[in-house]
Amino acid sequence: MSPPWLRQTAAGVELQLLVQPRASRDQLVGVQGGELKVRLAAPPVDGAANVACCVFFARLCSLPKSRVTLVAGEASRHKRLLLAGAEPVAVGAVVEAALGG
Repeated sequence: MSPPWLRQTAAGVELQLLVQPRASRDQLVGVQGGELKVRLAAPPVDGAANVACCVFFARLCSLPKSRVTLVAGEASRHKRLLLAGAEPVAVGAVVEAALGG
């Protein structure tokens, strides 16, 4: 069974995120309310945190930046990211390893 923050779609994998901008550094924190909590150093101004979020997950999952897109939540802390062409098992394993589990 996959975690509640990860969903497989025809296009790839969607992640449900809770984003905390203006943190001291970019990092995964854990799971909160069925969403993956992410801290980002970027401020929530002019889409900087959205871009930082996409870049963070592209690096984490070893994907080209062009394959990580924001699906929903442009002006919200609750976001959905699409990792195009990614495998749910691989993404889940990378995230679990980053969380230390």
